[in-house]
Amino acid sequence: MPNVDVVDLNDQKVGEIGLADRVFAAEVNEALLYEAVRHYRACLRRGTAKTKTRHEVSGSGRKLWRQKGTGRARVGSIRSPLWRHGGTVHGPQPRDYSYKLPRKMLLGALRSALSAKLRDGELKVVQSFVLPDHKTKTVRAALTRLAGEASVLMVDNQASRDLALGSRNLPGVTLLPSREVTTYHLLRHQRVLLSEAAALKLSEALSR
Repeated sequence: MPNVDVVDLNDQKVGEIGLADRVFAAEVNEALLYEAVRHYRACLRRGTAKTKTRHEVSGSGRKLWRQKGTGRARVGSIRSPLWRHGGTVHGPQPRDYSYKLPRKMLLGALRSALSAKLRDGELKVVQSFVLPDHKTKTVRAALTRLAGEASVLMVDNQASRDLALGSRNLPGVTLLPSREVTTYHLLRHQRVLLSEAAALKLSEALSR
């Protein structure tokens, strides 16, 4: 069971916490991380790209000239894909890019991502995210002490209103409850800050 230092918002150690080996000391499976990120990004795609076929573009359906006797190539419609402003052949059509990934793979990828962040020293456990006010300047100062200028993912079970208001306009900063954390979020940010309650919740939920 890895013991992780618990720090306050001034980055001063105030204690230790024991986390589950299965969650924070698991073997990092890079193939699983790739599949989880690919799945998440595929589910985000809107799939609205579309081109018009020859049946949808504007233009008369009249045959432009007779079939034989003109010396020109035969043609049936001005909407032919061979013509300018004609239809598009084999172009994209609206579709759903999402697909189902087994739950065990998603949970395994989440364990791998948390273990990799802890192994690389990019994860910290913060005692709590209690702030004196909701100013963006206050949140930015606390994050600078904890993570420098890196992009930050903050995870808290029940984030306070002050924290939500103060962090929402900061570029590169994301605030999520523990139940909504994904492998994509963990890998997208350079630093991960877990509240003590969120760390215990993830350790318990993912060790089953």
